[in-house]
Amino acid sequence: MSNRKKTDDAPGNDTTLPVQNSRRNFLKGLSIAAAACSASLATGCLPTTARAAESGEQFALQWQEYFKKHYRLMTQKEKDETVARLERQAKLQSGLDLQISTQAPRENVLYGYAFNITRCEGFMECVAACIKENNLDRKAKTQYIRVFEMEPGQLDPGTGDGKYFHEVPVDNKFYMAVQCFHCEKAPCIKACPTKATWREPDGIVVVDYDWCIGCRYCQAACPYFGRRFNWAKPSIPKEEINRKQHYLGNRIRPMGKMEKCTFCIQRTREGKLPACVEACPTGSRVFGNLLDPESEIRFVLKNKKVFRMKEDLGTDPKFWYFID
Repeated sequence: MSNRKKTDDAPGNDTTLPVQNSRRNFLKGLSIAAAACSASLATGCLPTTARAAESGEQFALQWQEYFKKHYRLMTQKEKDETVARLERQAKLQSGLDLQISTQAPRENVLYGYAFNITRCEGFMECVAACIKENNLDRKAKTQYIRVFEMEPGQLDPGTGDGKYFHEVPVDNKFYMAVQCFHCEKAPCIKACPTKATWREPDGIVVVDYDWCIGCRYCQAACPYFGRRFNWAKPSIPKEEINRKQHYLGNRIRPMGKMEKCTFCIQRTREGKLPACVEACPTGSRVFGNLLDPESEIRFVLKNKKVFRMKEDLGTDPKFWYFID
């Protein structure tokens, strides 16, 4: 038996990248900035030329961000301009050099995921890797992946223990992970009133964070524990921020938005594995292209005993469980 323990990710320091103003707070910030500017003029306390120029540039960037289109309506030129603004804002605000991608889906690719419940031993490396890769809030200990310790004969994670804290594995127990299942007929997409979430051609269900209004209808509609609400400004130590980001993936989310697993879109669209798959020490996680008959995921579906959670709902999740 392994002596490894489940551990929570440490909150770390409070040094964090200031997030972009949400659409709902922009006008409030605008009025405050205008009042401050008026006060400076009235008192004669004008900022230095350099500071004034920098402040003016930040204001212009925020203004343009506020009035940008929904991501799906943008041309590639507009997407490039949006990314340039976000990267410049990060540089002005925190001195960070970000690389934000808008890489589109690959042709002839439909991603699928399989999880081996006979191999997983509950070590939680997948969770830790996901937190670091996807810039998750350390203070709130946000997790896209939940691992449940299950009793024999039970296959509903709702009956398991998702908060265990002891040495693993435990005799006569097994472990079952859940995350976003990227359904073909995703209930969360139907529930979203602003169309801020949708399914991409490669099967990844994404969120345009700037058009999400935080109503949490998608969270209520999801039957798989797949959605997370961002209650506060994300807290991430500056040195731990993953600077290689995707606009629809692991860029730092504003407060009051819905978040979820994106199959590490910033990695998988470059031909890499999701961070959780790469980190798994027991080989429990399998990811690949469902349209490739030679892929490992297709081998699993063809040769293993597989099932999907709550398949009777007709959501057609792209996430399977299997047994050796």
